[in-house]
Amino acid sequence: MEDTIVAMATAMGEASIHILRLSGPKAGIIIEDCFKPQNMTRWLLRENFTLNLGGFFDDGKVLDEVLVGRMLAPSSYTGEDVFEVNCHGGPFVAQRILQACIRHGAHLAEPGEFSKRAFLNGKLDLVQAEAIIDLIGSRTETAANLALAQLSGGLSNSIINLRANVLEILAFIEASIDFPEDDVENLDRETLESNLNNVLFETQMLLAGSKTGKILRDGLLTVIVGRPNVGKSSLLNALLHEDRAIVTDIPGTTRDEIRESVSVGGILLQLVDTAGICESRDLVEQLGIERTWKALITAELILLVIQADVPMTEDEYHILDTYAEKVVVIVNKMDLLDDEKFSSDNKKGQWIPFSVLQHRGFEELEVEIRRRVFQGEVALTTDPLLSNVRQISTLERCYTALTQALESIQQGMPWDILSIDIRQALQYVSEITGHNVQESLLEDIFSRFCIGK
Repeated sequence: MEDTIVAMATAMGEASIHILRLSGPKAGIIIEDCFKPQNMTRWLLRENFTLNLGGFFDDGKVLDEVLVGRMLAPSSYTGEDVFEVNCHGGPFVAQRILQACIRHGAHLAEPGEFSKRAFLNGKLDLVQAEAIIDLIGSRTETAANLALAQLSGGLSNSIINLRANVLEILAFIEASIDFPEDDVENLDRETLESNLNNVLFETQMLLAGSKTGKILRDGLLTVIVGRPNVGKSSLLNALLHEDRAIVTDIPGTTRDEIRESVSVGGILLQLVDTAGICESRDLVEQLGIERTWKALITAELILLVIQADVPMTEDEYHILDTYAEKVVVIVNKMDLLDDEKFSSDNKKGQWIPFSVLQHRGFEELEVEIRRRVFQGEVALTTDPLLSNVRQISTLERCYTALTQALESIQQGMPWDILSIDIRQALQYVSEITGHNVQESLLEDIFSRFCIGK
């Protein structure tokens, strides 16, 4: 990469400071042309990872008093010489400095170009690059921790180890093709089958956590359902800590879906408050109820709100029977009923005594949500977990190829046939970290970054 790039690293607008980032072979030359440090002796020492106060000039005209951070190759983020100019936060000031850098030979960076250079220079792999996107966009503490765990290399190490094991199997097959030993053919196949089973187990373990990882990253689609006036909208408002939905004593207040996001127990819930399920002659309400039934099909978690002092309806029993694995029953308005009269024994699903009015049952709901997301483990474990759709789908294809190879071994297929599936598996696992990746995929990934990252 012979060109030098520049971009704003902070969002344009009024702020206390703005930061401009320069990276490339001419970055140092541009800074030398434009920056006049107050302490020239210290500046000439060329010490790495330092901040230097001085003036930023263009054609002899001072543009601002700035701090320049110096990060020299290969120890910088991109692996190239990088300079960061910290200027005052007016957009006009930052724009003048940006234009000065361009006039002195820099090019305006494309979205994600700094991170792309970091990848191409071996400073991070694709798993870590995509973790940066997730970290920036994280909406809960748990999602941020997951992205940080991936950025630190924990997941990358697991994938790299898996790749090394697949590569070892391929080398084993290639050696058997090049140097056949008929008298130990059966032993070779037994060894290969054992190694392949170990690799399949590694892949299974990574995929097993992918459902949890994806939920932590994207959130859990959660549908609140029940009869009119059982407290669905009150529950939504209580979870959001704001009056998002209208709450009245009049049944049928909610006629369309209300969608909001909230963190509960460190898990992002994509909440959908639905129209109350009942018999209705109102056309608008009927359409809302139809949407409610459709929402249940795609829901990952269903909060079935029932009223503690009223018998369950056929529709409520139907929901519980049909979607038992993803239903949590919220037995609301427990303030109207003695605890001794409530029993959830021998009932399907998880039942939680609840009272929105008394703010009762919320802690139990958080524990139940975490238990379901972490498959029985309440502890918030985030390392290493797959969460990215691209990575998950690619690893699933790798698993399929490995499974086909195992079947070929068991069927006594020739070595060269076995190598086809193993090579395919190696290609897939290499695509995850970027050991083998097409330029179009790189463009797609890094185009999702903001300019300056």
